[in-house]
Amino acid sequence: MTDTQANPRCFIDSNLWIYALIVQQDKQKATIAKQVIETHQVVVSTQVINEVCTNLLRKSAFPEPAIRAVIDDFYQSYLVITIDQASLLEASRLRERYGFSYWDSLIVACALQAGVTRLYSEDMQANLVVNHTLEIINPF
Repeated sequence: MTDTQANPRCFIDSNLWIYALIVQQDKQKATIAKQVIETHQVVVSTQVINEVCTNLLRKSAFPEPAIRAVIDDFYQSYLVITIDQASLLEASRLRERYGFSYWDSLIVACALQAGVTRLYSEDMQANLVVNHTLEIINPF
């Protein structure tokens, strides 16, 4: 079994990161989120990093040095997809076809751009397969 098969690449939405980083919020969900993160080759987007940092500041009053450490960890540990013109246009097509919200369509567009087959999210339609290639999974 190759490393990719043992640890498949996936995109992880902001809500899982929040559970993993703010354990006291929901310990059961924190455990599940950490397991998903630790058993995959993780892809995130700049949008996810922004949403995570915003929530860490708002919900847990993370100090700025801790926010900088989180940002550094994202870039050092995971593949980060930058939102660009192509992803914005793909997001528009996805909204038209699937009825996603603006922000969810950007997450899905970035996941597709990264070529992953799994997107873990609590907020999107579980088990939906987008463009015949990307499955949305709610791990909770």
